[in-house]
Amino acid sequence: MIRVHVVHHVSLFRSALVALLRAETTLDVSSAPGHTPFRGAYVVPPQVYVADIDCLNSPGYIDRTVSAYGDLGQRPGLLVLATVRKPGALRKAFDAGALGYVNKDGEPRRLVEAIHRVARGERFIDESLAFDFLQAAKMPLTPRELSVLALAAEGAPIEEIARSLHLSKGTIRNYLAAAIRKVGGRNRLDAVRISQGAGWL
Repeated sequence: MIRVHVVHHVSLFRSALVALLRAETTLDVSSAPGHTPFRGAYVVPPQVYVADIDCLNSPGYIDRTVSAYGDLGQRPGLLVLATVRKPGALRKAFDAGALGYVNKDGEPRRLVEAIHRVARGERFIDESLAFDFLQAAKMPLTPRELSVLALAAEGAPIEEIARSLHLSKGTIRNYLAAAIRKVGGRNRLDAVRISQGAGWL
């Protein structure tokens, strides 16, 4: 029996996933929303942690949850549910230590297969995500450029971004210009749109 823990922000989707997986006699399934680290009812931690890729945007969520099992000496394998044309989100999942990547629009049997593979410590990448996965390795922006662009996406003016990052206004303008050029945007708003569409922001 493979112990599986499902995390999703949307209650209806989370419930549907749990119902789907509980139909498999080889899986023991629990769940939680995507904003509170799970400390659930297991004496031993789940072997596979199935998370919607959007949950990776919750700061520190994965690290906090995995560390909740640290004292038990077993790290659950992370499997993410992703969508196509979001290479930036796949990069975040990779950086979070994900072993499995399943397309949300794929067949349920693929998710079950991926859970079994990840439980064995093997990597699983849905074929439909392969191109995006290759693109994920080509993120053009540096961490600093991403930070500047993220603040710009929130509507912060250059002066505020400069104060927030303890940099000069000229340096912020240079970072913004570089980010716009690298993503092929026409201006700051276009660069934000492109970066959000790719999942970088």
